[in-house]
Amino acid sequence: MKKWFLLTLFGLLPRLLLAQPTRQMVIGQMDSLSSKILHETRRLWVHLPDSYKQEAASKRRYPVVYLLDGESHFPSVVGMIHQLSSVNGNTICPEMIVVGITNTNRGRDLTPTPGGGMIPSAADSSRRRNSGGGEKFTAFIESELMPHIDSLYPTEPYKIFIGHSLGGLLVINTLIHHPNLFNAYVSIDPSMWWADQQLLNTAKQVIASQTYAGKVLFMGIANTMESGMDTLRVQADTSGSTKHIRSILALNHLLKANGQTGLRYQGKYYDLDDHSSVPLITEYDALHFIFDAYRLKLTDQDYEQDNTQLADKLTTHFRAASRQLGYLVKPPEALVNELGQYMVSQKKFKKAESLFKLNVANYPASFNAYDSYGDYFVVQKDTVNARTNFQKALSVKEAPATRKKLAALQAPSSPSPSPAIKPKK
Repeated sequence: MKKWFLLTLFGLLPRLLLAQPTRQMVIGQMDSLSSKILHETRRLWVHLPDSYKQEAASKRRYPVVYLLDGESHFPSVVGMIHQLSSVNGNTICPEMIVVGITNTNRGRDLTPTPGGGMIPSAADSSRRRNSGGGEKFTAFIESELMPHIDSLYPTEPYKIFIGHSLGGLLVINTLIHHPNLFNAYVSIDPSMWWADQQLLNTAKQVIASQTYAGKVLFMGIANTMESGMDTLRVQADTSGSTKHIRSILALNHLLKANGQTGLRYQGKYYDLDDHSSVPLITEYDALHFIFDAYRLKLTDQDYEQDNTQLADKLTTHFRAASRQLGYLVKPPEALVNELGQYMVSQKKFKKAESLFKLNVANYPASFNAYDSYGDYFVVQKDTVNARTNFQKALSVKEAPATRKKLAALQAPSSPSPSPAIKPKK
């Protein structure tokens, strides 16, 4: 049964909580799924974008991030995506649903084969007995988790898989053995040393002959070397303490040497980050890399002439992003609406109308798109079209402010209502 959960954020926002001790910030909801494959109930943390919560009737759909070790990485990934998709007009990435998969038996689920430590120890036999369930866990994700998420939430057919350490190992295993399960893969300092580098050896045998057209992989590599060592010298080292980074560097070299596979790949070494600190910066860079065609850059010229070129630019830009990502990507409604309102404040009415018209065309089930278009027509003293758009807005959602604006337009002797358009600061 689905339950709402509240992140108390004591470690994240202590000042906020001290200032307002009775208020909490909600960034997700807790869900659960009874798995027949794993024979257990799995807890999930699910984040839905603000635009979904504000405009549930707009029928907007979102890509999905499937995040391993959800209890460790969920708050930071959710905050990052929110910042890069919807704060201050950011278009680094689209708004996305985030599904944090929490652990029950991490060593079992995230390892594709039984294995032990980098350095043999007495605990290895126990570790081997309780590992190697990665393929079954992948089957759970494909056959149970994904259909569950798709049935409950408005998902686009674009999926990203993120994992760190053993989770990064499972990400690479999924890319090699189940490449079509996800569109983009983010492997963070993966444990490629696992089971005497078994997956690395498999990669060396099969990568060159695979086809990964349309797939993306970003791999972050942490600095786990002793002082005085560098990424060139470490590759000649044979000690167990460097096996982790040597295995990752070998995979990085293999992937870069096989560009013919069609995989869009970038590996990045983070000299200032260790195994524990590297996830955040890797995820940040990965989002930039995966969605490099999505980011929109506006210039001063885009704001100047009063014509339809800005709307045309938005359409052309996101059409190109759609081609790269493989699904229909529309200009973000909130961004287009903000631009339209700003153009009204600057009296660039051709530019403003083309932007509002673009929004109602792209989001025909959005209350806000029609309401803003109605405000534009009020400024233009076009009562007929203002009334039409307010009525369309109210057919989507009842709102007292819009109902009041419509009533004012329908009263012949009443002055025109003041539109809810504020200049951009």
